[in-house]
Amino acid sequence: MQITSPPTTKPYEKPDGERRGLVIVNTGDGKGKSTAAFGLAFRALGRGKAVKVYQFMKVPSARFGEHRLAERVGLSVEGLGDGFSWDSKDLAHSAQLARDGWARARADILSGEQFLVVLDEVTYPLIFGWLPLAEVLETLQQRPKTVHVCLTGRNCPQEIIDLADTVTEMQQIKHAFNAGVPAQRGIED
Repeated sequence: MQITSPPTTKPYEKPDGERRGLVIVNTGDGKGKSTAAFGLAFRALGRGKAVKVYQFMKVPSARFGEHRLAERVGLSVEGLGDGFSWDSKDLAHSAQLARDGWARARADILSGEQFLVVLDEVTYPLIFGWLPLAEVLETLQQRPKTVHVCLTGRNCPQEIIDLADTVTEMQQIKHAFNAGVPAQRGIED
């Protein structure tokens, strides 16, 4: 490790542009995409902002740690899917669930009533061809200027990355699962 001196002057100038809703993307093969999105949602909720989370791959009855906390603090989280695609009994049904969920999420984005709408794992129904990319892009472009949208998932389409204001790619360097350690409640649930 190399020791460095702490900065003694501010390393940036405050931007003078207007504050507006942002399109934020968390993508990549590393862990933390949904976790970061939930952190953002809880931060906005903590400021008294209206927030809605749509989870495109989670079942409506999901009870992971984030769902339990969301219930306690009043964060609206809606599971739209029927689980991982490899567990699906009917991919046509999974696709329809994604389209139905997208219609609700799209309405929330365009209504202007939400400060932040999280589209968790939305990249999967996009890259599976279940959702029309053109409509998602159009919705992001036409949203009211006060609405922030955070999209998560691996392999985010380049068109969304190009449109986004902030894109973070989570890169896996090392993962316990690859060393034979199973997922653990409270860490990866």
